[in-house]
Amino acid sequence: MFDEGAEQKIGALAAKMRVEPAALLAVAEVESAGKAFDTVDGKQMPLIRWEGHYFYRLLPQSLKKTALTKGLAHPNAGGVPNPKSQQARYNLLERAKQIDEVAALSSCSWGLGQVMGAHWSWLEYPSVQSLVEEACSSIVGQVQLMSKFIEHSKLIDELQDRDWAGFARQYNGPSYKKMSYDTKMAAAYARHKAAGPSTKADLESEEDTPTVLRVGMSGVEISQLQEQLRKLGYTVNVDGDFGPATKQAVKKFQEDHSLLADGIAGPLTWSIIERLQGTPEEA
Repeated sequence: MFDEGAEQKIGALAAKMRVEPAALLAVAEVESAGKAFDTVDGKQMPLIRWEGHYFYRLLPQSLKKTALTKGLAHPNAGGVPNPKSQQARYNLLERAKQIDEVAALSSCSWGLGQVMGAHWSWLEYPSVQSLVEEACSSIVGQVQLMSKFIEHSKLIDELQDRDWAGFARQYNGPSYKKMSYDTKMAAAYARHKAAGPSTKADLESEEDTPTVLRVGMSGVEISQLQEQLRKLGYTVNVDGDFGPATKQAVKKFQEDHSLLADGIAGPLTWSIIERLQGTPEEA
């Protein structure tokens, strides 16, 4: 687990992204197993993972044979096994840098968000070395790197809606289910959410972020949502249960206001409902 100082820094960055601190903490925790640094050559360094198939793809043809012979590259993912220790992984990286430094740094995933160095240009870093420098700087640097990847991948909505399957599908790839990334993130989020906000930034974020309501939920908030939809002219029973009829009403509201019609009452849906409160609507 991250220490209190790290959690506060991650929470502050989450507030800037308009994401619940517990949600960003959940992603960071699952991606890093709660560990941001390891000791390498006597220094604290971010966790890395070597991807030999990236190295093979990024190398010029003239260098591929050398990398293959040294066991540093492979045409297929997983063809170069990762050593267990971070020290051994950094040793492997140093060997690869002797062949091609840019390709080597680009062939690692960096930091607690495990962002590939190869994304440096897409993430608007001036060089792969700049991306690596940020990952090595601090926990804040690592989370900033992860946050850039989330924002460029247009995954803010998934985090705001706590759509863990949708988030993991894009962040971790189509095989995310094999590693249960979505269920692990959901469990981590629930744990951090239960712990409550720990900083002023966290409190502000929770006050500003509406609750996300979806099928299967029940309670006072559902009743309030149903009552608001009824006032706006949508057919729904006020029974406190978010069932198919309520989902259909939410979807119809979203369609009417040019939103993604997913039937989930997330932040954008709430903001429009709140803006319309008190405004006469025709049934």
